[in-house]
Amino acid sequence: MEVILMNTEHESEHYRYDRTWAEIEEMLDKAERKMNFHETESHLADTQTDKVYHIRNFKALQGVAKALRWVLGDIRIDDPLD
Repeated sequence: MEVILMNTEHESEHYRYDRTWAEIEEMLDKAERKMNFHETESHLADTQTDKVYHIRNFKALQGVAKALRWVLGDIRIDDPLD
């Protein structure tokens, strides 16, 4: 396992800090649309396997949306890990 430590300027060859607010908001919109798709499909699923697949993706995208909302400064999100 490789551990990457950030220097004091928070720069690394593995990270870039040039995302715009519009790009982050667009990613949030895409995540929420996919999340809604998987929620709908979970209710329409014919098999338990399909239902579990859609619920798993829905829950993962909930975490993505929560993290993106936190990045955008949503005052309702104190900690995206809670």
